[in-house]
Amino acid sequence: MTRAEFVTRLKRGLAGLPATTIADAAADYEAHFDDALAAGRTEAETAAALGDPDRLARELRAEAGLKRWEETKNPSAAAGAVFAVLGLGAIDILILLPILMGVIGALFGFFMAGIGIFVAGGFVFSAGPFMDPPGGPAFAILGGIGLMAAATALSAVTGLVTVGLVNLLVWYGRLHYRLLKPAIEPQA
Repeated sequence: MTRAEFVTRLKRGLAGLPATTIADAAADYEAHFDDALAAGRTEAETAAALGDPDRLARELRAEAGLKRWEETKNPSAAAGAVFAVLGLGAIDILILLPILMGVIGALFGFFMAGIGIFVAGGFVFSAGPFMDPPGGPAFAILGGIGLMAAATALSAVTGLVTVGLVNLLVWYGRLHYRLLKPAIEPQA
């Protein structure tokens, strides 16, 4: 494989990332080719030593997704990090994805329950005193506030668990990459 083919495949694999990230990665690998040519190796030998550009692109994508998650902890960055980690290993998708989908479904259910309980608490708080509740209007007001507080606590705990889950997946991805890296890199 020539330098141009290698860099083209690498750039194609990085499509969708910021242009500066793609340019930096391409420049790094161009520098590898320059150093190898200066040492007397051919482009084909250098490309073989660097490995598959598609695999390198997946690893760089995963690292970019993980870095984005560490910089900005928002749902978009979390999704990017999760999919980047899952993109590193096809076998892991078969094992990890069904478990992950179940956990994500449960977390989504807890968020929806929190919203439902909050709305119900708001209804009890605002309309309860006018409906002649068994404990009187004060009971309805305090009960509504209590329901809204419980819903807020449930949503907050669910948010913390979600952030912890994403951090756990990032840790798993990095561990997985470190363990597999010696097996997928060419032996000198």
